[in-house]
Amino acid sequence: MHAAFSAKAQEARIAALEGETRACSRLWGRLPAAARTAFRVVYRSNSEDVDAEAIVKRHIKLLHQYNEAKDATQILIGKLASHKEMTLAQLHAELDLPTTD
Repeated sequence: MHAAFSAKAQEARIAALEGETRACSRLWGRLPAAARTAFRVVYRSNSEDVDAEAIVKRHIKLLHQYNEAKDATQILIGKLASHKEMTLAQLHAELDLPTTD
C-alpha cells in the first residue's frame, strides 16, 4: 500500500530534504578533521561480523583524542581573546565559530 501525495507536496518535501542535505554538508565541512575521521572509522564497515567491542574501544579512544585537541584549541582561543582584549563570544563571532558544542 502506498500513500498518495500531491505533486506539490512531493516537490516541497524534496526541496526541504535538499535543504537539509546542504545544511548537513556545510556542518560536515566545519567539523574538525579528527571528528570526521572518527566517524569514518567507526561507520565504514557494514559487515555483520564486526567486533562491536573493538568499535566502541576505538570510538572512545578517538573521542579522547578529539577532546584533548578541543581543549587545547579552547585554551588557544582564550589566550587569543585575552590578547585582543575581547570576550570569547566576540572572538567566536569574529572567527565565525559556533558558540555551543
